[in-house]
Amino acid sequence: MDVEKSSLCNCVVNFLLEENYFLTAFELFHELLDDGRDAQAIRLKEFFADTSQFPPDQISRFNTLRVADPQSLLEEKEALEEKLALSEYELRLAEEDNLRLKTELKKRAESSPDDLSGSNIDVSVEDGPTLQQGKRNTSFSDLGPLKESERKDLNCAIKEYLLLAGYRLTAMTFYEEVTDQDLDVWQNTPACVSDALRHYYYQFLSSTAEAAEEKISLIRENESLLKTNEKLNSEKESLLKSKDVADGQIMALTKSLEALQKDLKDREILIHDLKKSLELQRKELNDCRAEITSLKMHIEGSRSSRRWESADFDHLQSQSENYQAEIKSLQMEIEILKAKSPVTENPVESNNCQKEYTQTEEKVVEIHEDRAVSSHPIDLASGVSDVEDGERQRIQTHEEKAAQPQEISHETLEVSSNGNCSVENDENIFKHDSESAPEDGRIIIKLNNQRREPVSENMGLETIQILSDALPKIVPYVLINHREELLPLIMCAIERHPDSSTRDSLTHTLFNLIKRPDEQQRRIIMDACVSLAKNVGQMRTESELLPQCWEQINHMYEERRLLVAQSCGELAEFVRPEIRDSLILSIVQQLVEDSTTVVREAAAHNLALLLPLFPNMDKYFKVEELMFQLVCDPSGVVVETSLKQLVPAVINWGNKLDHILRVLLSHIVGCAQRCPPVSGVEGSVESHLRVLGERERWNVDVLLRMLTEMLPLVHQKAIKTCTFPSVMDPPAISESGSAFFSTSLLELYAGGSVEWPAFDWLHVDCLPVLIQLACLLPQKEDNLRNRMTKFLLAVSEHFGDHYLTHVMLPVFSVAVGDTYDLKSLPLAVQSRIKGLRPKTVVAERLATMCVLPLLLAGILGAPGRHEQLAEYLRKLLVQGIMKEDQPINSNAEIINAVCFVCTFEEHNGIVFNILWEMVVNANVNMKISAANLLKVLVPYIDAKLASTHVLPALITLGSDQNLNVKYASINAFGSVAQHFKSDMIIDKIRVQMDSFLEDGSHEATIAVVRALVVAVPHTTDRLRDYLLSKIFQLSTLPTSGSDVMRRRERVNAFCESIRALDATDLPAASVRDLLLPAIQNLLKDPDSLDPAHKEALEIIMRERSGGTFEAFSKVMGAHLGIASSVSSFFGEGGLLGKKESGDPPEPVESPKAAPQTPVEDTRFRGIMRGSFTDMLMGKAKSNEEAAHRQSN
Repeated sequence: MDVEKSSLCNCVVNFLLEENYFLTAFELFHELLDDGRDAQAIRLKEFFADTSQFPPDQISRFNTLRVADPQSLLEEKEALEEKLALSEYELRLAEEDNLRLKTELKKRAESSPDDLSGSNIDVSVEDGPTLQQGKRNTSFSDLGPLKESERKDLNCAIKEYLLLAGYRLTAMTFYEEVTDQDLDVWQNTPACVSDALRHYYYQFLSSTAEAAEEKISLIRENESLLKTNEKLNSEKESLLKSKDVADGQIMALTKSLEALQKDLKDREILIHDLKKSLELQRKELNDCRAEITSLKMHIEGSRSSRRWESADFDHLQSQSENYQAEIKSLQMEIEILKAKSPVTENPVESNNCQKEYTQTEEKVVEIHEDRAVSSHPIDLASGVSDVEDGERQRIQTHEEKAAQPQEISHETLEVSSNGNCSVENDENIFKHDSESAPEDGRIIIKLNNQRREPVSENMGLETIQILSDALPKIVPYVLINHREELLPLIMCAIERHPDSSTRDSLTHTLFNLIKRPDEQQRRIIMDACVSLAKNVGQMRTESELLPQCWEQINHMYEERRLLVAQSCGELAEFVRPEIRDSLILSIVQQLVEDSTTVVREAAAHNLALLLPLFPNMDKYFKVEELMFQLVCDPSGVVVETSLKQLVPAVINWGNKLDHILRVLLSHIVGCAQRCPPVSGVEGSVESHLRVLGERERWNVDVLLRMLTEMLPLVHQKAIKTCTFPSVMDPPAISESGSAFFSTSLLELYAGGSVEWPAFDWLHVDCLPVLIQLACLLPQKEDNLRNRMTKFLLAVSEHFGDHYLTHVMLPVFSVAVGDTYDLKSLPLAVQSRIKGLRPKTVVAERLATMCVLPLLLAGILGAPGRHEQLAEYLRKLLVQGIMKEDQPINSNAEIINAVCFVCTFEEHNGIVFNILWEMVVNANVNMKISAANLLKVLVPYIDAKLASTHVLPALITLGSDQNLNVKYASINAFGSVAQHFKSDMIIDKIRVQMDSFLEDGSHEATIAVVRALVVAVPHTTDRLRDYLLSKIFQLSTLPTSGSDVMRRRERVNAFCESIRALDATDLPAASVRDLLLPAIQNLLKDPDSLDPAHKEALEIIMRERSGGTFEAFSKVMGAHLGIASSVSSFFGEGGLLGKKESGDPPEPVESPKAAPQTPVEDTRFRGIMRGSFTDMLMGKAKSNEEAAHRQSN
């Protein structure tokens, strides 16, 4: 044992020093010295005496217990010299022992392990340290660095050794020094054994060197392989991460490059537009200068004409001869010019022109002679008539002003020679020359061409200016219903006004023409904007109309924001393509965030109109995000518009159906997975279920609707992408219905020779995701299961009965846990479908709870599958009960699945046929299960089904001889009374309850009362009065005093019923004749009455009876032993005397009191009545409702 202790101690010392547990080693050193084990403490003494590890100056600096002096240093020096000599001596001994041990090891390697273990006893105490040193030199030096798991195991072993060896101070220091491990908890590893260090020691001694080396080499090789594998995995992960990062960087750089290119293109277009606008502005400036010059000339001409008009007519006649002479001279010059001109005159046209001029001149003469009309009104009329041609005439005027005078004369001659009939428009300029000869008409044309165009252009601009100034003042004073009549004027002013600020003001007036326009008014305004955009072109639409949209995007009135949304879809056609997916899309995006439902609906509608006008697919992912945001909108109107209009538009525009389906499935599962679990207990069924909030429930529902809406597109794509040669003939391809997916096609598909990803998506991705979603939904989420069932029925409708039989049914059967043949699926798909099978008990319960309802209603509930559904339900219910030999109420998951099937009316007949088979079955458990199923199915059926199926079945069960069957039917009757108020149903329930009460058994009475009390808050007054009368009758019956527990149970049931009835509106006669006497009867048995019930009954008695309660209290006091009216209450003529004499019991009549006045509820009464009603109805009622219950 000394050898063993010495070896173990040396192992501990080596471990502590190698792992740098110096404090523990120092404490062990002192404890070894205290125990007198100097031989084992030699290495520790040498270690702590090493000046390289512990410098003397540092020790002396921290040593405050003593002061160094020469004497002590001399003593320490001498001691160290002695230790050095001793160490040298021990070193020589150790070397000798080492040589001896090497020879012994060679011998032991040849000998057997038994001999080796037997020879361990002969090892001397001095050989212990040397042996351990040799072992350490041959093994520890070759084992490599200590691993973390090895270090933790050795730490626990060392701690155990120190405690067993009695070195408790060293163990405490070791606890403090090992900070990264709980030494009291040793993980369950192969190294975890009792007295571990000794076992390690014996195991080491009993093994040969070759075996140890081989094992060590295998361990090292395994470790190196593991490290290499981990290194490769880490390198693989890092490469994948770097690949993802590189892909992301490439995508980001690509997007940024595209954005930069687009920005550069936009800038180039902007520069080009600015150059064009600059040229136009220069041209307009030149036109303005020409107009100013023409206006100056017109002013001078008008002044001269006024002077001519103010001159005397006689003076004009005196000068007419001079004019005629000048005209003759001009005619001669014209003839000379005609002779030189290459243009030949047409005599016919010249004569026609002269005739027209003669007629015009005659008209002018008549106006001139009338003296009532001046030349200026005629000019104004002609100017107004030329408003439509203002822009064209301004350009023509600029060209004529820029021409030479000779060219003007030449053009004038050509016009006159060609018979131009514009003389009629200019006759008012020279109407004072009415006496001139007809041949002078060409000279008049020459003069009019110099003045007409500036005058008409000026008058058109003046008219537009006057209209623009007047419209903002006119609009507010026009009735709202007639303001649309101003739209042509506003549009004309916006289109033709030269000033951009005025046009902006008029455009603002157009958008704000009506403060809150209705749908028809918005349609009128929008049509005007579309017409204006057609006329003004892209540039002005972008610069004038779109800013008005942006300004009113946050307007306080939703009608204005609706107008903005409408303009985004209808004005997009009249702007540049690059504006559509930038500015207009940003406007729509902001409208999608609007707080008003109608605005978001309009945004969805107009986004669908906008998508076909986008020039490219750069904004696809942004549009897809907006689509999902609108589909998940909290308003049903927005969701409907998005599903019917926006989703098809996005699919047609982007042509990315696969991507949308993939994102849709991730959204569906993600909405449920983000919700908290029902329970935090790991490993339970509830920990896998999720508590869905209102928003998450809504999102999952609308996303399932979206999936159902997209199913026809999936069906069409699957047909189009089918590549099997035998079904590619035109007749087969033309089949758009379910007949396309025939058995022969599915057999070809199962061969796996051709890939068909569009078809694989449905059963490889979609159906497993639906199963995963179903396993996240708790039992109360029947609405979502109903939506999933409708989707499955739609799948079977589109893809046909063969697909349902060979694909959908196997998938869901495997997911439920049944065994099913997957031969109709390719091998690659079969492996994924088999992964849906539940592998644990919790998974099996989840599958029964969540997936079984979908299998019953969505797969087996398809049209034409009624026989298969009936067979499966019969196997679940009938065969399952016969197999387990216990009622089915122990399996709530199957009951809930059957209840879910009953939510579909077409399956009720199948379910109730099977239930009737269970009712007439001779097995008692079968009948009890039928009663329990009928009870839970009542909320899912209507009154007709309850009257024709449920009540006959319950009446049959109620007449059964077995008491358990009878009591189970009583509870089911209570459920029927709770959910139906038909007089016929209530009458049948009353008759059946009377038959139960006639039995007279205590259990039947309690079952009837408790079954009916549940229906009290929901049933009719007739059933309440029936229950109250029965309680009164039963309370008057004498109770047997032998069984106190049965008496208490009976009284408690009656008290609960009375408290529930008191929370309802009872007639005054029922309160007087039944309720108060029943309470009196119950208060007579205080031993059986619970104190809480007693206090509640007294409060009800006080509030219902008014002032008569005090008299009743005196009577009750006498009953309890107080000397007051004892003979009248207990005598032979009293109530109790009658009961004891065996006479028929008579009800205790309530005291005849005056007409009752409404008594105000007390706070305690509200608490008692409210809390009990909560217990019955499952929901709280406020104190105000309790206070006004009687009045309502």
